[in-house]
Amino acid sequence: MTLMEKAYLPAIISGMGITLGHFLKKPVTVQWPEEQRPFAAVYRGLHVLKRDAEGRENCTACGLCAVACPAEAITMVAAERKKDERHLYREEKYAATYEINMLRCIFCGLCEEACPKEAIFLTDRLVDTEFDRDSFIYGKDKLVEDINHRIDITVRQKHKNLEK
Repeated sequence: MTLMEKAYLPAIISGMGITLGHFLKKPVTVQWPEEQRPFAAVYRGLHVLKRDAEGRENCTACGLCAVACPAEAITMVAAERKKDERHLYREEKYAATYEINMLRCIFCGLCEEACPKEAIFLTDRLVDTEFDRDSFIYGKDKLVEDINHRIDITVRQKHKNLEK
């Protein structure tokens, strides 16, 4: 090694040059929640249980999403539809309880792919922050979409069809 290399001066000067280059760049800090970064089209966020055009739940409690889930985050209990509940559920069988443990969920999207009725989708929405563990178990009260505020998942459906 030469005397300059033994003194580490070239390495120190190049390291200082890199530091100075980063120092002069514009910061990438985002002032969240006022400003949000755009998500990719394939981003998988909060789950939603979809309704059909008449407002009935699509889920028939077949259990394929729970079987496909590698984290075992989905649990459901099936029930039989009564005659006066035709306006609530499409099929004779429906999910009386449907829960997703968001602390276990790895947002892989396998539940979405396994569903034959296109009842569950992962949206582009963020999961809310909570302070206790029990709040992360999402039931039908948080998962089923509100009939007055439908969630548009057409972009995800188009991307899903392109992958096939």
